Amino acid sequence: MKTICFDNDRYISMQSKKILERIDSFGGKLYLEFGGKLFDDYHASRVLPGFQPDSKVKMLYELRDRAEIVVVISANDIEKNKRRGDLGITYDLDALRRIAAFRSIGLFVGSVVITHYSAQPAAEQFQKRLEALGIRVYRHYPIEDYPSNIPLIVSDEGYGKNDYIETTRPLVVVTAPGPGSGKMATCLSQLYHEHKRGICAGYAKFETFPIWNVPLGHPVNLAYEAATADMGDVKVRFLIRSGHTAISRKDRVRYNGADYEIEYVNDYGDSGEYTELIAKLLTAGGGG
Repeated sequence: MKTICFDNDRYISMQSKKILERIDSFGGKLYLEFGGKLFDDYHASRVLPGFQPDSKVKMLYELRDRAEIVVVISANDIEKNKRRGDLGITYDLDALRRIAAFRSIGLFVGSVVITHYSAQPAAEQFQKRLEALGIRVYRHYPIEDYPSNIPLIVSDEGYGKNDYIETTRPLVVVTAPGPGSGKMATCLSQLYHEHKRGICAGYAKFETFPIWNVPLGHPVNLAYEAATADMGDVKVRFLIRSGHTAISRKDRVRYNGADYEIEYVNDYGDSGEYTELIAKLLTAGGGG
């Protein structure tokens, strides 16, 4: 008899319920930033048997009548042809891939937001391409001294200059091809505009693990954290500053005289400043 390590159906049911509760707690509208991978989360499924790679998408499908999706992409990333380290495709193509995938399973994609917009030619071409496909596009602009200049940010010259995203459903899921796209800033900009219109709305961020509505010390969160530590292997987590060159699992890490094989690549943090790597020790070094 098999023992279920992780009850995927229960996870979907509980998380859906908690999201609905969070919507109600904010007065009927929630901007939910989705961290991590919505599709193909093979890292989570690998380290936690029973967790399915498309669990988050299935959860959104349970909420499909109340949810709409906003895809965020940075004009700077479009201009630089930035690529995803795991898939090797550019961010603009990944945005189109996400839209097609959402629509194919019956999820409503309301619009695309191009952030950090300052008339970049590639971003303008991408907007035209989206509009030709019948997709609504909004622009958000750079704010000087963001995020430290709070008085400017929370003003008509800050968030107020951004386009107001027309949404129609109580749950607005904000997702992006990668970090630094401006997901959180898009949510907060919307809260500013909603407040000016007298609409009650709130913001929350959803991460796969740790599961947001159970304690950090809960067995399922501890299991996830411990699952990357194989007894026969030495694995190390690296946080490195992101550069213009994409990192993939084909690359190696050389650190302190030792070589590491990359097993997992993840965009880390909303600012896009770092890339997270999980790597397995191949050869021990002599220091230095």
